[in-house]
Amino acid sequence: MIEKSLVHWIDIPRITDPRGNLAVIEGTTIPYKIERVYYLHDVPSDAYRGGHAHNECQELLIPVSGSFEVLLDNGNCQERVTLNKPNKGLLINKGIWRELDNFSSGAVCLVLASHEFDEGDYIRDFNNFKESK
Repeated sequence: MIEKSLVHWIDIPRITDPRGNLAVIEGTTIPYKIERVYYLHDVPSDAYRGGHAHNECQELLIPVSGSFEVLLDNGNCQERVTLNKPNKGLLINKGIWRELDNFSSGAVCLVLASHEFDEGDYIRDFNNFKESK
């Protein structure tokens, strides 16, 4: 199991009324300033995304539609979690390997990142990742 200090579930505040739900991410919802927003969609059910870790960047993954699984690895142990509730986000701190797979039809993964894209921040080779731990 991944240590709680490395991976955190974030409850996303929502306002509910008869017209539906409104999810709100602002201020102290997440522990960093958002520098980049992107989303994964139309991912084939047999494909996977991720396959990397970051040296500095933190990311909050939110399943805004459908579901998918995330395999997390801190170099010592692994944990697989399912994301399927748009009011629960998975905060992935730096130094955690992640692989996303088992996307349901219509799944959308919203990612709120602490840094702009920087190829130098990525660890894309799992063996190099393991050696760095």
